[in-house]
Amino acid sequence: MKFTAKHTATLFAATLGLSLAACEGPNENAMEDAGEANAEAVADQAEAMEDAGQITDAQEDAMVDKAEDKADAMEAQGEAMDNGTAAATPAAM
Repeated sequence: MKFTAKHTATLFAATLGLSLAACEGPNENAMEDAGEANAEAVADQAEAMEDAGQITDAQEDAMVDKAEDKADAMEAQGEAMDNGTAAATPAAM
């Protein structure tokens, strides 16, 4: 697997996030977990597609970036839900 600066930063943030997890609410944690799982699945699929020559490296990066952005939005939605500033059902993303 190729690691880009963004992937390294994401791994660092995830590691750092483990130490801060106690400050997060249950919705934020659940949304973050779901978003990260989806982003990982997309990353695996994009890597396989790039390895098979179906897409370019730039397209692979774009797919991963979009999935990571969606994961971040899901986490933010969960935080807003925990803070009572958002509806209990997340908006379509």
